[in-house]
Formats: sequence, structure tokens, C-alpha cells
Amino acid sequence: MQFETIAVHSGHEVDGSTGAVAEPLNLSVTFERDADGAYRRGYFYSSKGNPNRNALERAFADLEHGNVGIAFASGCAAISAVLRTLKPGDHVLVPDDVFQGTIRILREVLARWGITHSMVDMTHAQSVQRAFQPNTRMIWVETLSNPLLKITDLELIADLARRQRAISVVDNTFVTPVFQHPLESGIDLVVHATTKYAGGHSDVLGGLVVAPDASSITDEIRRIQQLEGAVPSPFDCWLVHRGLRTLSCRMRSHAENALCVARTLEQHPLIETVHYPGLQSHPQHALAKRQLCGGFGGIVSIQVKGSPQLATKICANVRIFRSATSFGGAESLIQHQASSPTHGTNTGLAENLLRLSVGLEHPHDLIADLEQAIRAASATESFT
Repeated sequence: MQFETIAVHSGHEVDGSTGAVAEPLNLSVTFERDADGAYRRGYFYSSKGNPNRNALERAFADLEHGNVGIAFASGCAAISAVLRTLKPGDHVLVPDDVFQGTIRILREVLARWGITHSMVDMTHAQSVQRAFQPNTRMIWVETLSNPLLKITDLELIADLARRQRAISVVDNTFVTPVFQHPLESGIDLVVHATTKYAGGHSDVLGGLVVAPDASSITDEIRRIQQLEGAVPSPFDCWLVHRGLRTLSCRMRSHAENALCVARTLEQHPLIETVHYPGLQSHPQHALAKRQLCGGFGGIVSIQVKGSPQLATKICANVRIFRSATSFGGAESLIQHQASSPTHGTNTGLAENLLRLSVGLEHPHDLIADLEQAIRAASATESFT
């Protein structure tokens, strides 16, 4: 079956007791035992398993062309669970342009457990190969990367990881399985913040890990999920599962709008750089066309000309865009990356960098809003 059919039907079954076509919401924390003490109906306590969570895990695994899905209460919980399969003394390679939540978990939490990391430009396979250490046990990849939208060749990374006996992991949040299937490139694990495009409406937190098959690694991730209670609520699972049904339609609209916005901003005299892999000017555009199927995602990052304050002034002057953290919802968001409270301090991000989550509004309205915001913000600027 094709993606759209799987998204609509996977995990959605007609309720046997009522005939309901829409998935019922099962809020029960505990489940009745059989007369002999067994649990033949499959559930005994919600932190260990719930019908809504199981349906979401099955559906997401199907969409990523995997066989194991493990749902978490947030994207960071999913990231942390995967990283915590490492042992004291292990080393992990991460991109030099990576989600700040990932790097903060490594720096501020796992470093105390003796887990080390190196940051490397993963757009160059030779750089990755040189960065390997004898104790490297994992390669963490973002493609697209956050926030500069770099593209990493997943087949090359998967091959390098296998030869070094390391686990390869891809954060696929930015493009979703609508546009990219890392497991088909030989990647071992895929991670998502389902808070973003999967949920799609900025109203639910969640994370998910997908693997091609069950293994000792997925067993350990499942153990972390269950023993530590890092599980999403039934309602959160229900919301994300519902969001998956329209994921393909939404992602294609996000991508079309983003490309339109990126092409326009690339010609703007006050925009220094536009980062978007759908542009021919993007350094990995050819790889993006080969690796991504049908679209380049809904995120556009830009660097503006002028004083360091100009970028924040633009955020203050938008009318349709909202100046807020996150991405992937129906509404368009703009974020000044360097000052985001989620990033902590010393991020190394450029002060003139803005990340745009291009939503589902009409692209002409979004372009007009950005143009008027840039115009208003630059009115007091002195350009040489």
C-alpha cells in the first residue's frame, strides 16, 4: 500500500463493541485480570501498555517502513532514551549543526556518566571517518539539520557505522517519512519529535523511536520507556495518531509554501543567506533531490543583513507569522534561534539567524508579511 493509505488506516480498526469507525480513547490506568489471574486481553497497567499507544506505535512503524515503534512523552524523552543505550566510556558522533536539546542532553546529563561526544560536519564523509575513535558506539545524524538544513548522505553514514560497529541514528523530524525513509538507507534507528509535523496542530507533546526489527537495543529502549514511565498519555497518543492521517497532505503543502517563500527571500536585498535544500544555491541540493522524495520540508532558515538587532526586530513586526518556539503546526512561526530559551547559553548560533516554520496559510500572504516586517524593522537601520 502507498503512504497515504497506510496513514489513514494503520492502527485504526472498527471498534468491536460499538462499531465506531473513529478510534476510541481509552483512558483507563488499570485493566481487569482474568479469573485465573492472567491478562489474556493484553493489558494490565497503562504505563506498560495502552490501546491508544500501541496503535500509534504500530502506525508510525508502518509509515517509517519499520517493525518496532516505541512512543515517548516528548521528543527529548525519545532522544534521551536512545542516547542512554550507550555505556560509560562510550563515544558518540553528532553533527556540528544539531538540535540544541540533543547536545544539551550530551553535555549536561550524559557527560556525568562518562559518555563523550564529538561534533563533526556530517556533510563530509571523510570528516566523519576521521572523527571515529576506538570507543565510538553511535553516530547521530540530523538531516535536515537544525537549524541550517544541511543534508547528510544516509547510505554513506550507515555504511561507515556498520564498518565501525556503531549504531546509526537519524532524527527525521524535519522531513518526516513523507519525504525520507532512513531505514531503507541502512540506518539502525529513526527518532521523531511527534510534537511537530506528526501531531501537526501545536497542541500535543510526543516522541517516537522506530527500528527495522526487534533487537537488544530496542529492548533496552522499551525498558527505559516502561520502567521510567516516560510514556505519552492515551489522549496524546490519540491526537498524534489522528494527525498522521493528514500528514502527507500537510507536508506537501508545507513544502510547496516553503519553497515559494525561500525563492522570494533569496532575491531580497536585506537577506544575506537563505538555507533551504530546495534551492539550487543550497550546497547539497543535488543530494537533497536524490535522497528526499517529493519535497524538501517546511522549514526555511535565513540570515539577515544589518545590525544584530535587526533579526529580533523582524520577529517583533510580523503579523501573520507568530514569534514562537517550535515548528510543524498549521500556523507559521518565526524564531530568533540564538536567543531561544530552549537553547541555553553559548549556542554558537549566528545572531542574524531566523528559522521560519512555514505553515499552511497562502504563501503570498506569508511573503507579504515577511516583506512588511523586514521593511518596518529596517526603517531605523543604517546600511553602508
